[in-house]
Amino acid sequence: MFSDSVWWKNGVIYQIYPRSFADSNQDGVGDLNGIRSHLDYLAWLGVDAIWISPIYPSPNVDFGYDISDHCAIDPLFGTLQDFDNLLSEAHHRGIHIIMDLVLAHTSDQHPWFQQSCQGRENPYHDFYIWSDPLPGNKPPNNWQSIMGGKYWKYDSNCQQYFGHMFYPQQPDLNWHNPAVQAEMLNVFRFWLDRDVDGFRLDVFSSYFKDQNLRNQPFTIGRRPFEMQQHIHDHSQPELENALRSIRKLVDQYPNSYIVGEPFLPDVKSSARYVQPDMLHAAFHLKFTEIPWNASRMLSSLRSWESALSPDAWPCHVLNNHDVPRSSSRFHSDRFDHRLKVAAALMLTLRGTPYLYYGEEIGQRDIQLSRSQILDPVGLKYWPFFRGRDFARAPMQWNASSFSGFSTSTPWLPVHPDFPNRNVEAQQNDPSSLLNWYHRLITIRREYPALQNGIFLPITYEPRKLLAYLRQTKSQSILIALNFSRKPVQLHLGGELLKEQWKLLASSIVTRRDAKIISGKISLAGDEALLLIQDS
Repeated sequence: MFSDSVWWKNGVIYQIYPRSFADSNQDGVGDLNGIRSHLDYLAWLGVDAIWISPIYPSPNVDFGYDISDHCAIDPLFGTLQDFDNLLSEAHHRGIHIIMDLVLAHTSDQHPWFQQSCQGRENPYHDFYIWSDPLPGNKPPNNWQSIMGGKYWKYDSNCQQYFGHMFYPQQPDLNWHNPAVQAEMLNVFRFWLDRDVDGFRLDVFSSYFKDQNLRNQPFTIGRRPFEMQQHIHDHSQPELENALRSIRKLVDQYPNSYIVGEPFLPDVKSSARYVQPDMLHAAFHLKFTEIPWNASRMLSSLRSWESALSPDAWPCHVLNNHDVPRSSSRFHSDRFDHRLKVAAALMLTLRGTPYLYYGEEIGQRDIQLSRSQILDPVGLKYWPFFRGRDFARAPMQWNASSFSGFSTSTPWLPVHPDFPNRNVEAQQNDPSSLLNWYHRLITIRREYPALQNGIFLPITYEPRKLLAYLRQTKSQSILIALNFSRKPVQLHLGGELLKEQWKLLASSIVTRRDAKIISGKISLAGDEALLLIQDS
């Protein structure tokens, strides 16, 4: 069922937020059997793998990112047997499964932490980051939590503080303890033995904290967390050897894959860990922050490419469960012209593209009142930050009640545009965004230049037009992306002018050929154009 190519390198990976994809038992929350019921759709779309956000037992203070058992399935999503069935049926269709591993912290309901709080002599006490108070019962240092408040919380039983980078209900693990590292390797082994294909490592660069608990230097920022330079709570020297141990284990299972999400990422620190003996890839998240601007897109791409070692492989992402959807960020019109250009960018760059569920139909952010918000960080910082619920609304499958996601009221509201914007309607519309994604993925699979060809920009200071080549020794594909709503011209010069080009694909359905006249090709407003060398 699987091809011989490197699936994570040449393929397309699709992120599923399981609460919101499909509800099989009609309780208003998505589940594993819901995902399984739509595997044929994912196979039709052409994705090579699905990354599933956490499905482990959790009190859900942070909606699954506070884990109380890394080697089980939360009953909300199903059972281990349901997971095994999903895995088997996905593999039957040539789709790989990537698990989301949250290993920097656990839930405070995890048995380890419950034992850790029993006292300093308990063998699990050193599984977490504990420290004695400073004089006056003050916290051990000036560290802050990213979710607001101090990094430290006092425990009266132990008469010590424990650390938490996120919510207090998510105590940080002490990765300096060899027993913790051994337990984490057992987690990898548990899922690899079940035939899981890969892992996404949540905030991996924060596994280790400075053992001396030195204060953070100050900097300019809006919130207390942003007013510190985070040099002691992530990217510590010990991380590299820990990643090597993980990679050594993962490599014992052929074709397995690990991709890391850096904490507080910058280009150099993210690229540093993409090495043959560490991570296969790391997320470059700048695209989730950049507005619709060709020059800034290219600048971000070039900085990422230059930071990576020559044999490292990039990956790209426009959307995920923590940020506003690109459809809303880019202010796309109802015809999705701009989103078609964004799709062409993602699916023709050098590197592995990650798609977020609903991205392929242009699903928009939902709007919520404060009383509807469930995300604790959104409640805490309202109205300055709305939280992350807006990007986690149910998948819009069809025009039936609750968009075909469930027959019961979903855990979050469905976007009101679902009667018109849904999978079923777009599959039946040849000019839809969904069919454009399907076509681009099909083309990507067919042409080696789009899988592993070099990336060569041909517009170095773009304002409205971003154009580049993807090339192998035997194949050249030219991609031209108009970031403007007005027509622009692409000027071909040098060797490009001597070549003959033919139309491979255009987001404008009425275009029938390339029409290169005097070395120029005209692009309509918001057009994505793919040309192939006509040899």
